[in-house]
Amino acid sequence: MKLLSFLFFSSMVAKSSQLTCQNDLRRPEYTDISVECGTSSISLAILVCPVVYTGYNESLLIINHMFNKPECAGTLDESVTPPVVRFTFPINMTNACGSTFVTTSAAGTGIFADFSNIQTVNVSGVVHSHDPTTGIVTYNAELKYYYSCAYPLEYLINNTQVDVSASSIAVRDNNGSFISTLSMELFSDANYTTPLVIPQLGLELRTNVYVQVQAANLTDQYHVLMDRCYASMSPRPTNSTFFNLFVSCSKDQMTTMHENGDSHHSRFSFPAFRFVEQQNQTVSTYYLHCITRLCEVSTCSDFKQCNNRRRRDVRSTGVSEATTLSSAVPIITRNENSASSSVSNSDSRMGLGIAVGVLTLAVIVVAAAAAVFYRRLGHF
Repeated sequence: MKLLSFLFFSSMVAKSSQLTCQNDLRRPEYTDISVECGTSSISLAILVCPVVYTGYNESLLIINHMFNKPECAGTLDESVTPPVVRFTFPINMTNACGSTFVTTSAAGTGIFADFSNIQTVNVSGVVHSHDPTTGIVTYNAELKYYYSCAYPLEYLINNTQVDVSASSIAVRDNNGSFISTLSMELFSDANYTTPLVIPQLGLELRTNVYVQVQAANLTDQYHVLMDRCYASMSPRPTNSTFFNLFVSCSKDQMTTMHENGDSHHSRFSFPAFRFVEQQNQTVSTYYLHCITRLCEVSTCSDFKQCNNRRRRDVRSTGVSEATTLSSAVPIITRNENSASSSVSNSDSRMGLGIAVGVLTLAVIVVAAAAAVFYRRLGHF
């Protein structure tokens, strides 16, 4: 029976060798595995030829000891050269093929330097070989392929230049980042159903602007929590005048928080305003930016407590290019003072013209009267 099992195993290896690895057989190396850390799933690709060389095939590679889960089994991909075994699983604690989730916290750096608690979740595991040998000894080396993906849970989102309805966000997929699931949209109603359309001449001051930051295709174990949102006069806020709509637990008196850290979206609103520096311009143009974290459902309430969060310096600015979402369009508000000034100037000029006309007419009347009086004196 043992001999039969050995012959069957040998025939499987020989078949794999003939089909896929005629010219690529070699010893395994550390670089034989590649890992793609996606926004909703993790994909592994392991070179199969070294696996065959060691005495196994794709069916004998097992991820995290998941023997009886077909969705966790590797699949042979011979469409690439050299061929690989692929594993793909979702980023979800309940269905990640036995992967380990570890969340760590550390003080923020760079643009997040003023936040004392920045979290990162690490998803890791191992693909190992299963040796079918039933005897006391084996001549097949044990194979282990370790993988790990680290995902930061704090991001800066820019929604720049919004002068039409909520614009589509240009997304760059960053390896090991959830940022491509995040987007910012502007609405004109409290139900967040009607996209905000900004007229060419700008919004009237005090028009309510409703902002939503949303995560799409995100695992249910995370919620969206905004740490800071602010407006700046430049699409890139470095060295630019800015105004904080809210910072952690401190918010402007005109800003209203509707939902934050309770679901896959966060919402707030504010009345349209203008920057004083742009008072001589017909319209005031500015850009929105939000620093957003993804918090585990069980820990979101901790981040809402003000005593656990350090207040951000209002003069700290900057943009992390690796974690920035940008749209192509600005919030524009109408400068009412400029319009009033123009009207006043026009009225003044019109009044001056009328006064000059009246004065000219009076001079003509006086001159005519003087001429008549002079002629009458001539008759005498």
